[in-house]
Amino acid sequence: MKIKKPPHILVIHLKRFKYMEQLGRYKKLSYRVVFPLELKLSNTVEDADIEYSLFAVVVHVGSGPNHGHYVSLVKSHNHWLFFDDENVEMIDESAVQTFFGSPQEYSTNTDHGYILFYESLGP
Repeated sequence: MKIKKPPHILVIHLKRFKYMEQLGRYKKLSYRVVFPLELKLSNTVEDADIEYSLFAVVVHVGSGPNHGHYVSLVKSHNHWLFFDDENVEMIDESAVQTFFGSPQEYSTNTDHGYILFYESLGP
């Protein structure tokens, strides 16, 4: 598959929930997904790699799809901001890694990156 025209804003939705037949309900998947701060997109019609920079992450906090809370990380003016309802605080770029997910299937950390927003660095 080749991408005919790369988007200026690339949105990637990580599937963090799966329907479990034996449980009769959805279960949150806490797998560790290491998403890069810089991303190269290949397989375009122009045969040139398009570079993207991560500028926002929607995070699901909670153990299941029917309960929990959403927070956001947004990069603005070269600073990362953490948005939680009316609270906004500046965070270090390295803190973004804490939202990759858990190395083990069962963990007390339920804060997982869910939707990733990348902006093209090219023209």
